Amino acid sequence: AVPELRRERLPVGLVFTTHATLLGRYLAMSDPGFYDHLPFFDWQKEARHFAIEARVRLERAAAHGAHVFTTVSPVTALECRHLLGREPDRVLPNGLNIERFIVRHESENLHKIYKEKIHQFVTAHFFPSYSFNLDRTLYLFTSGRYEFRNKGFDLTLEAMARLNARLKEAGTALTVVLFLVTRRPFRSMLADVLNSKGLTDEMRQTCMAIKDQVGERLFQAAARGTFPDLNGLMDDYWRLRLRRAMQTVRTARLPLVVTHDLLDQERDEALNQVRRLNLVNQPDSPVKIVYHPDFINTTNPLFGLDYDQFVRGCHLGLFPSYYEPWGYTPLECLARGIPAVTSDLSGLGNYIQAQHPDCSRKGLFVVRRKHVADEQAAAELAGHLLEFSRLDLRDRITLRFRAQELAEQCDWKRLIVHYHTAHADAVRRLAAAP
Repeated sequence: AVPELRRERLPVGLVFTTHATLLGRYLAMSDPGFYDHLPFFDWQKEARHFAIEARVRLERAAAHGAHVFTTVSPVTALECRHLLGREPDRVLPNGLNIERFIVRHESENLHKIYKEKIHQFVTAHFFPSYSFNLDRTLYLFTSGRYEFRNKGFDLTLEAMARLNARLKEAGTALTVVLFLVTRRPFRSMLADVLNSKGLTDEMRQTCMAIKDQVGERLFQAAARGTFPDLNGLMDDYWRLRLRRAMQTVRTARLPLVVTHDLLDQERDEALNQVRRLNLVNQPDSPVKIVYHPDFINTTNPLFGLDYDQFVRGCHLGLFPSYYEPWGYTPLECLARGIPAVTSDLSGLGNYIQAQHPDCSRKGLFVVRRKHVADEQAAAELAGHLLEFSRLDLRDRITLRFRAQELAEQCDWKRLIVHYHTAHADAVRRLAAAP
């Protein structure tokens, strides 16, 4: 639309805001030194290499045709200068309608409710093989499109391996479960995963039936003024059913890392890195991995939660992206009262760090990735995760409230002024045009 409107010389001021460049996204996925090599790319040659030349030309035409060209972060502005050939006139940070997310003092109650739902999945997935203390368990997650390097999945898994080694060395009783939630081609959920969930649910129903029977008999005895023999309150029938359920649910295999039957698991980068790092859910490993290659919603038989509820039930969101023009996922975590990790190569991390240098104390930790080797970034992230794991319950609750306060700094009510300014600039330039 932009080049057409300019060609027709219509009296309309045009603002084009790009949230990324198409060519930059492709290059970042294929070049580990993308930002260092950025000034030296031949955009036309690279666009032809990826077979996206027509789309890149259209993007450049829109950028050059607008009266005001804007983007969402200084990181992306640098990318636009080299790949689109025009320096953005303004940076327009992205916001959220915070009222849709923030529930303020209700957030702690919701966290407890949805964490219990995640407990149920973890019990079904891990406890048939071995058990651990759920009260001493932290739930971390990362999510997004499957852009393995761009989204920082590689760095997240590397940091988890380092955290695993340090927790094991410290001899801690803490368990950390990382959920990697993305979308990959798969045939179906694995039968073993569904079977464990079904058998555990059946055992839960048996226990609830026994509870009802024992509770009623205990009440009747207490009402009569007698203290019953507790061993005699359960019928032999329920005793046998419970024993059978306990035996049936047990398995000798390790808890599965991936929950679905992937179409091409031999070439799946996430699964291969998990195996290479030996994060295969060994009983003595404090860090556990659950790779869920489908987005979570209420129809999911494993969780029975939608994504919003799943996030509220976790303790920390991990998004140390290598290529992320803005990054809504960590901001949505903060708005839901969940601390998060981002990087200084993401628009959000760049913006928050400039506005709030002490943001790590307010629920958002920014990993340094700009001109920093992956090895160093992974070590920094692992160090932060270790510090987070050492927080007591009161400190984590405080951090959750601070996270909500920090998210309010990105409310559209505050940030819309940047868009108003860009629109005014477009009107002025239109009036000044010959």
